[in-house]
This record gives sequence, C-alpha cells and structure tokens, in this order.
Amino acid sequence: MQDVFTDLAAEAAELERAVAGLDPAGWATPTPAPGWTVAHQIAHLGFVAHLAWTAAADPQTFAKMAAAAKDDFEGAVNAALTDYLTGGPDQTLERWRTEQAAATKALAEVPAGQVVPWLVNPLPPSILAAAGMMELFGHGQDVYDALGIDRTPTDRIGHLAFFGSRTRDFGYLAHGLTPPAEEFRFELTAPSGLVWNFGPDDAAERITGPAYDFCLLVSRRRHHADLAITASGAEAERWLEIAQAYRGPAGEGRKAGQFVRA
Repeated sequence: MQDVFTDLAAEAAELERAVAGLDPAGWATPTPAPGWTVAHQIAHLGFVAHLAWTAAADPQTFAKMAAAAKDDFEGAVNAALTDYLTGGPDQTLERWRTEQAAATKALAEVPAGQVVPWLVNPLPPSILAAAGMMELFGHGQDVYDALGIDRTPTDRIGHLAFFGSRTRDFGYLAHGLTPPAEEFRFELTAPSGLVWNFGPDDAAERITGPAYDFCLLVSRRRHHADLAITASGAEAERWLEIAQAYRGPAGEGRKAGQFVRA
C-alpha cells in the first residue's frame, strides 16, 4: 500500500477530473444527499481540507476555529458551504483544489511522532489523512452517482478500510449505544485481490466481503442490503445497520434498493 498522502492526492485528482469540465447545469445536478448538488459536495470538501490544513500548519488558529464551532458545528459547516459557493463553480473548484493540495502537503510535512489537533482528539497526521480519504471517498461517491459515473475502485481505499475498522464504535456512539468490549475481525478483499485483515484472528464477530463495499458501507453511501458484505455474529449483524466512519449524527444514509446491488 502506498503512503496515505500520495493516495490522498491521487484520489482528489480523480475527483477533480470528473468535475473540471462541468457546465453550470452539471454543477447544479442534485446528488443522493438531500439538498446537496455537485457544487455543495465540492464546497464541503474545500472546507474540510481547509480545516485539515489549519490543524497541521497553524494549530493556534485551528483551536480558535474549533472553539467557535463547538456549540453549533453543523451551523459552522453550513456557513462554510455558503462561503465556498458564493463565487460560483469555477471559484468553488479552485478553492477546493488549492485547499486540498495545501492540506495534503502540510500533513505530509508534520515531523514524525507529532500529532495535530482535531475536532475531538489530536491525531497523527496519517490518521487525519485517512479521515480525509473517507471524506473524499464519500462525497466523491455522491458526485459520481449524480453524474452517472461508474467508479473504478483501486487499492487506495485500503486506508479507508483500515480507518473504518478502527472507527467501529462511531456508529454505536451516534445512536446512543454502548459499543461492545470485544473487537471485531474484518476480512476484506482489495480491488487487486489482496486480502486485508484487521482485528484479532479469534474474534467471534466478523465482517467479510469486498473492501470497496465495506467503504461504501462505513461512508453510508450504500445500504448494507445492496452490498456483498457478510456479518457473522449477532453483534456484527446489528453493526451493519449503524456502521459509520465519522463522528456525529449518522445522517439520512441510503435506503435498501436505492442502488443496484454490488
């Protein structure tokens, strides 16, 4: 697996190619996220990249931003969307392109062994970059779905597969549930055919299937009924209903049958 910073840049470049030639009508195309167009998705990615750059390059300013948004983070996100959309599609794209490149570079340049501040806890820069992969993957999937583009998965998703296995508890917390003490075993097949294993060999609760489907699951871009993911164990089966690789409210997610089964 390549380093996460290289793959983060490649994932962003792929999405940029998909939207760079859109006309105004294309930017206004509704995505599966209710109320969000293609432009909203790219604007959101620009804001998230700006947060990541600030965390890595200017921790003091990031602390002020986080404190200001603490009581109403959703409101802060919505305000940022309005700001990033103000100049029209060309400016929205350029801001995201610039912010994404700056964030990736800043995270890669954090000295070894150091962490960067983030919204809940400080994180190693590689983990924050993996979280950035999750953002790019999820919001990128919304764009591809809206534009009718069949995404060709690559082994870059390995970073998200790992991140999704390590953030197993987020789904429980989002629903006010207590996560189980026992770890899960995740056995995921990469697009290349490699098998990625996370968690103890002897775990009773298991999640298996294509890594791409797993990433669609934890980013909540597909309902588990439309994916080739198998759960072994009652707790693992329950987890399929609540899986998410991000903190905070789960959001509406996708309905069973909304997309063709993988």
